[in-house]
Parts: sequence; structure tokens; C-alpha cells
Amino acid sequence: MIERNLYDDDHERFRGSVRTFLDQRVGPVYEDWIDAGRPDRDLWYWAAELGLLGIMVPTEYGGAGVESFKFNAVFTEEASSHGYALGGLRVQVDMALPYLLAYCTEDQKRELLPKFVSGDLAVALAMTEPDAGSDLGGISTSARRDGDHYVVNGAKTMISSGLLADLFLLVVRTDPHSRRDGLSILLVDATTEGVERGRNLRKIGLQAQDLAELFFNDVVVPVDRILGEENAGFTYLTSNLPQERLSISIASQAAASAAVAMTVDHVKNREAFGRPISAFQNTRFELASCSTEVAAGQAIVDQAIEALDAGTLTPADAARVKLFITEMQGRVVDRCLQLFGGYGYLTEYPIARLYSDARVTRLYGGSSEVMRLIIARDLGL
Repeated sequence: MIERNLYDDDHERFRGSVRTFLDQRVGPVYEDWIDAGRPDRDLWYWAAELGLLGIMVPTEYGGAGVESFKFNAVFTEEASSHGYALGGLRVQVDMALPYLLAYCTEDQKRELLPKFVSGDLAVALAMTEPDAGSDLGGISTSARRDGDHYVVNGAKTMISSGLLADLFLLVVRTDPHSRRDGLSILLVDATTEGVERGRNLRKIGLQAQDLAELFFNDVVVPVDRILGEENAGFTYLTSNLPQERLSISIASQAAASAAVAMTVDHVKNREAFGRPISAFQNTRFELASCSTEVAAGQAIVDQAIEALDAGTLTPADAARVKLFITEMQGRVVDRCLQLFGGYGYLTEYPIARLYSDARVTRLYGGSSEVMRLIIARDLGL
């Protein structure tokens, strides 16, 4: 494989700590989380001990004050390489934190960020609704202003960490007469009266990650719990899409690479017709093709990480990365599973988990079709 020069010694030392964390903390209980359909709440405290939650939080709030996304990328790579879907943590540090850092008032930061760093505050993004997925303009959960508070009514669905979160970044409609320009984000405590958690939704993959329904019935939220300015929510949400989509791409890339590695090992040790599967030309050609796709994907992802750190990763380029990497992941994992034969269909084999977990990456964070629309618009089409 082409040598990577993205990371320095500090990143690689952190990688070693992450591997130990995954092997000693997550590995022994991951099957239990799959059975339960969600991780233990302790995962956030374990991540805090690792230092993951506070990496990009400024030092004045208890964090490490690192501005680079590369440490986040290392964690995501290792989790995906191990076959662990820890999306709740990734949502918190890769997707929710940027909103808090950019748009919270100073008082809100001093209240929330120390708890964020310590693991006392699990955060979820509550955007998707039964009738509004990729089209944020279709959000109907309403927040009606009534004096010094909002009254919130509506429902959300498919919310990662919805069953475990202590705080929701809740996307609401504060102006019923405007689509995109009528959205706001509220900081809603999960224990607020009128907030109800629904089912843990059953899904094809990501079995160790909860995905919940949420209901808001006349929930009273003080006006000072708004994130940033009223009716500016759509602008805020789109501003973080490059990092969100890159986070998904990093996980997808690492999973595809892991699939190739475990398949190479399998075909060397599995025999058919009296010789190793690796001796067949079809096996060699398939894995050569998969390895080449993974190598191309790695180059694209590494370039995008550097661009994100430099502040030059555009929404259109992030869409290109996500489209290529997630589509490549689907192709590669499917071809690798084929080389396992019938064993690839058994869930006790990691390749089966990689296969089922891969399907959602072409849907969440913006579907492949939405990525193509963004790219086409960037081309002037």
C-alpha cells in the first residue's frame, strides 16, 4: 500500500492508546451491547478517560485545545478497523461539538463543555423527522415563542444516542412561514417535562448503537437555551456538513481496508478443491481490485483531512469524498464477503458485520443521491 504521511508520532502514540482502549474496554462487552441494542452509558466515561471527548475543546473548559481533526480521525479509523460501531461517540465529538464551540454563548460554554469533556454530558443531534430526512426544509417540529420561552411540539426519528443522550441539539421551526430560513437549534435537556423517548428502532446493521424515536409534547424551553440566533439554524447545520461527511468517509474507508485485510488472511488459510483459495486466479484478481480501490480511497480521505484542518474543504468536495468512499465501501465489502463463501453469511464472522454495517453509509449524512446533486450544482449543472 502507498505509504501514508498524514500522522506524526503524537498521533501514532494516541493510536496505540486507542487500540488498548478498544481491546480492553470495548471488546469484552461489545457482544453484550449488540444484544442490548445500545452501548452502556459508561462508554462516555471511558472515552473521557482516554481523552477523546476533550481533544478539540479549549483548555479553559477542561479540554486539550487541539484544533486539528486528526486525533478524531485516528479514533474513527481504529474503531472501524476493529469492527466496532461507536457512532454515538462520533456524533458527539465530530458532529455535535462544532456547534457548541461555534454558536454557544460564553455562559452556555462554561455550563456545558466541562461536562462534555468529563463524560457527564452525552449529546445527540435531533434533526431527522418521519417526513423530513435529507430535506431539512421539511422539518415541522415547531417552537412557538411565548414570552421568555418556546413551546415545542413535534417528533424526531432515527436519532443516534437518542436513548442515552442527556442533551439534544434539537432542530425546530421557529418561523412557520419560511422553509430553510425558519429553522433554529435549541439546547433541550432530556429530562425536561414533555420530552419522551420512544422505541429503539430495529435496523439491518449497527446493532450496538441505539437509534431512537423522540417526542416533544408542549415542552417549555427558555429562550436563553437557543443555540446562536433564531432562524439561523439552517446556516449552522450546513456549515458543519463537510466535517460530518468526512467523519463518515473516514469510518467507511477504514472498514473497507479492514475487509480486505481479513479476506486476504481468510483465503490464505481456507482450502477448496485441495488447495488454498488464494491460489485461484479469481481470488487474486478480486482482491487486487479491492486493494486498489481502497488505496485510492485512502489517498482521497487523507487529502480531505488535510483540507479540513486547513479550512479549505468545501461542501462539494466533502460530498465527492463521501460519495466515492461509501460507494467503494459497499463494492469492496460485498466482493470480500463473496470470497468467504457461505461463512460470510454467518454473523459470527466479522465480515458479515462489516457488510451489514456498511449499507447505511450511503444513506445517512446525506444519501448518495443528495451527494450527486451537490456535486452537479458545483459543476454548474
